[in-house]
Amino acid sequence: MPKPFRFTAAMPGLANRTPAQWRDQIRRIEELGFSSVAISDHFTDGWAMDPIVAMTVAAEATSRLRVLSLVFCNDFRHPVLLHKSMANLAVFSGGRVEIGLGAGWKQSEHAAAGLTFDPPGERVERLGESLDVITGLFGPEPLTYAGKHYRITELDGLPKPAGARPPILVGGGGRKVLELAGRAADIVGINPRLTAGGGLAGAMADMTPERIAQKIAWARAAAPDPGRLEFQMTMLDVRVTVDGESHGSTSSQAAAATPEQLAASPAVLHGSVDACVDKLVEVRERFGISYFHLGGNLAAAAPIVAKLA
Repeated sequence: MPKPFRFTAAMPGLANRTPAQWRDQIRRIEELGFSSVAISDHFTDGWAMDPIVAMTVAAEATSRLRVLSLVFCNDFRHPVLLHKSMANLAVFSGGRVEIGLGAGWKQSEHAAAGLTFDPPGERVERLGESLDVITGLFGPEPLTYAGKHYRITELDGLPKPAGARPPILVGGGGRKVLELAGRAADIVGINPRLTAGGGLAGAMADMTPERIAQKIAWARAAAPDPGRLEFQMTMLDVRVTVDGESHGSTSSQAAAATPEQLAASPAVLHGSVDACVDKLVEVRERFGISYFHLGGNLAAAAPIVAKLA
């Protein structure tokens, strides 16, 4: 059975907004029926917001909206400290937290902070250990863990959120990270594979129907229970016609795409509200993807969310 549709919206930026206006925009996202509000994890190229602080403020400003990291870069935080922050936020928000974690891809950020940018295999291996540590710390007993990258000794992960631990999302575009996501995560983020140097020109070529099907197959094949997985995808180019006006947003990953690549990709949403709704239903039926990021333009996304959420 297909999973219910869920939608996440990008957190608004801080530029040209007061903190009060920022909170009002977060409340508007909640009112429009989005399941969550998402923030990525960067600190170069003019990026101002810290994801943990922004998630905390967004959770405090709302009552139902979930807060999602899409995604934390594993190399930026030790998993013990990340667990502590997320466990606290889960308690304070009443469980409205989703923890997205990735291996990192933007070499320039590592260089800016003086962090070693290891080969992809080592970064994915370290991400796997981090997931083991975070999941273990959410468990009922103190954790002892001996890995290549992290060693934990009799550490009790506190506080203990009521009910289930926060869902974990692992996003990526390559086979190793998607197999890890299938094994260790609750939500699998289907992304284009990006080069270590930050190159985006080939992103859309990696989001064809065939490539997306392959990515999902890798995750499912590695999962102990494939049916429990929820699949998430960002629509990289959105142009929706609402009451005769076109609204949309284009991700940096789609900026260099050809018209032919855009027309062929399931990660692109163009047309009337009804046409976009039909495409999302088709994508869910064909690939099993049910959790969508519809870009940064609420005027484009809201009518679709109203019909499907």
